[in-house]
Amino acid sequence: MPNTTRRAVFGLVGAGAAATMLRPGRAAAATPADTLVIAKNIDDILSLDPAEVYEFSSGEIINNVYDRLITFDPADYSKPVGGAVESWTVSPDGRTYTFKVRKGLKFGTGRALVAKDIVYSLTRVVVLNKTPGFILTQFGWTAQNAADLIKAPDDDTVVLTFDKAYAPSFIINILSAGVASVVDSEVLTSHEANGDYGYAWLKTRSAGSGAYRIVTWNAKQAVVLEAASSYWRGTPPIKRIVFNHVAEATAQRLLVEKGDADIARDLTADQIHALASSPALAFQSAPKTTIIYFQLNQTYEPLTKPKVQEAFRWLADYQGMADSFLKGQYGVREGFITTGLPGALTEAPYHLDVAKAKQLLTEAGYPNGFDLEVTVFNTAPYTQIAQSLQATLGQAGIRVKLTQLDKAEVFTIIRARKHQATLAYWSPDYLDDNSTANWFGWCTDIADNAKTHTAAWRNHWLIPELSKETDDALLEPDTAKRNATYEDIQRKTRDSGPLFVLFEQNEQIVLRKNVTGFVLGPSFDTPVYWQTKKARA
Repeated sequence: MPNTTRRAVFGLVGAGAAATMLRPGRAAAATPADTLVIAKNIDDILSLDPAEVYEFSSGEIINNVYDRLITFDPADYSKPVGGAVESWTVSPDGRTYTFKVRKGLKFGTGRALVAKDIVYSLTRVVVLNKTPGFILTQFGWTAQNAADLIKAPDDDTVVLTFDKAYAPSFIINILSAGVASVVDSEVLTSHEANGDYGYAWLKTRSAGSGAYRIVTWNAKQAVVLEAASSYWRGTPPIKRIVFNHVAEATAQRLLVEKGDADIARDLTADQIHALASSPALAFQSAPKTTIIYFQLNQTYEPLTKPKVQEAFRWLADYQGMADSFLKGQYGVREGFITTGLPGALTEAPYHLDVAKAKQLLTEAGYPNGFDLEVTVFNTAPYTQIAQSLQATLGQAGIRVKLTQLDKAEVFTIIRARKHQATLAYWSPDYLDDNSTANWFGWCTDIADNAKTHTAAWRNHWLIPELSKETDDALLEPDTAKRNATYEDIQRKTRDSGPLFVLFEQNEQIVLRKNVTGFVLGPSFDTPVYWQTKKARA
C-alpha cells in the first residue's frame, strides 16, 4: 500500500498509536484496540455545527456528539423516546408542549445540561436560520418571537408553543432532528463573535453532551472523535473513533482487508460479493430511508417543458441498473417515501422506453434533443448511474456532458442553484413522512432570498397548490387520511415536475469480525457508536 494512503489512514489516530503501527518491517498494522477506524468518503462535510449540518457524514457524526430532545432506542427505531428530555405533556389546545429535562446529562466541561441550554439551542437555530433552519421556523418561530415561544421557567422545564395544533407525532418526530441537538450555551456564549451564537467557532468543534466529542476535523482528511466519560447511557467501550476520508471504494476495500481499517462504508456491490468468503470479515446491511433522485433546474428552458420532464422519466433504465452494478444496495423506488414507512407507494409505472421518450421530446419541440450538463458526485454509485443515464438519454438525442466533482463542490453548486441537472440523494431530517413530502412538494417562493430552501426551490419549481396540500397533511389528526394525502403528493411529484426518484438504498458495509455492536439505523443520521465493541484481533 502506498505510504500516502497509510498516512491518510493513521495520521490522526494519535502519535503513539501511529508510531507503533508504522514500525519498520510491518507490512500491515492492526488498528489500536481502543480505536475504531472507519474508511468512508467524508468529502460532503461542510460544517459540524448542528444548526447548519445538512449532509450525510456530518449528520451521522453530530448524532453521536450531541443529545437531541428526542432520540431512538437503537434496538427499535419504530417509535421515538426521550433524549435530552425524558417526558412531556400537551396542552388541551394542542399548541403548547411542556418538557421535563433529563437528569444526569453533562457537557464536556462537566456542567449539567439544564433547560436554558435547550432554549438557547433551539433559539440559535431559528436566529441563525442556516439550511436546516426551516425545520423549526415552519412552526412560526422567528428571531423576533422566539423568546416568547421557547421558554425555560426553571432549570428542569422547557415550554414550547407552536403556531398551530400540529399532529403530536409530527412535533415529537421533528424534535428528533439534528437541529434539536442541545449545545452548551455557556461555552458558545464565551466564543460568540459579533452576535453569531458561536457559529464560527462551532463549525469545526463540538459542545455537546453526547457519547463523543470532536477532537479534530481536517477537511477531506479525517474526523477524530473521543469518548465522553460521563455519557448518560454509559461510557462507550471504544475510546476513539477515526473517520478517514477514503474516496475510492477500491482503497477502502484494501484497507479493511489488511486490517488497516475496521469498517469500510462505501464498497460497491461487486466488491462486497468478492469479499463474502473472507474469514476475517463480517457484513452488515440495513434498509435505509435514503433515496437517489434526478433534478432538473427550471432556469434551463428545455427542462421547463412538461413533456420533456416526462421524457426523462422514460429514459432511465431503473431495473437494469438495480439488477447490475446496484444489486443488493439499491432497489427501484419511484415514490419519495421508502419501503416500510406509512405513506410508501409500491407503484413503479416508469421504465426504459426510448421510443416513447423520443415522441414526447418531438411533441415538446425538441425532435433532435438538446445539450445538457449533468453535475454528479465523483464516487460510486453516482458515477455509474450518471453514465447509464448519459447512455439512455443519448438514445433519445439528449447530449449529456458529465461534470464529476467531489460532494462538497456539487452541494455548493446545487445550493447556489447553478446546476442544469444533477443526481442527488435525500434522507429525511426526522422519521416522519412530512420531512420528505416537504422537501419534494413544497415551494411558495423561488426568490434567492426565500426563507425555505427545499429541493423544489433549488430547481426554481413554484408549486403553491401542492405546498398547501403538504401543509394540510400536518394538521390532519386521522392517521389514515394523513397517509393517503402523502400518497397523493407522491403521485403528483412522480408524474410531473422536475424531480423524479430512481432508487432507495439498502446500506451494506464490511467490518472486521472483531467489531460488534455498530448500528446503522434507518436514516442518514441514525448510526450510533456508543455500543460498539472491538475484541482484540
